[in-house]
Amino acid sequence: MTQITARDCMVKKLVTLRPEMDVMEAVSLLLRNRISGAPVVDADGKYLGVFSEKCSLHVLMDAAYEQLPSNQVRVFMDTEAQTIEPDTHLLSIAQVFLLTPYRRLPVLEDGKLVGQVSRRDVLKAALNILRKAPSREEGSTLLYLSALVERHESPLS
Repeated sequence: MTQITARDCMVKKLVTLRPEMDVMEAVSLLLRNRISGAPVVDADGKYLGVFSEKCSLHVLMDAAYEQLPSNQVRVFMDTEAQTIEPDTHLLSIAQVFLLTPYRRLPVLEDGKLVGQVSRRDVLKAALNILRKAPSREEGSTLLYLSALVERHESPLS
């Protein structure tokens, strides 16, 4: 069986932000699109970081207690957010989501943003795998998710 990777389940059409964008405009864009965060990219599509609801709360707190140091997204974005590559296996992505607070993982190829995988994307891909799996005993399908991958293909050591 072929291993499902980020390339297979990532979303390619994304709302992105520019580093020089006004933070209030960025917050408004997140709210209007009902998303919890968006990648920040430069004019060439190079990934720079993520601006999220959490970053937005930092803006709110800074504005409430002191003058904002800047009104640009670049000052508030998370430049340390975890990223993955297009060939990262589905189970490895799921493990990252389990071990970190991240809700989305930007997918980078040669430093450029090519897509994004969310927790929901992983769940959809896993459910599709389970639905296509050969039928086992009623109610035991979940036990076989890892068995759908050849042992030598396992993303975990």
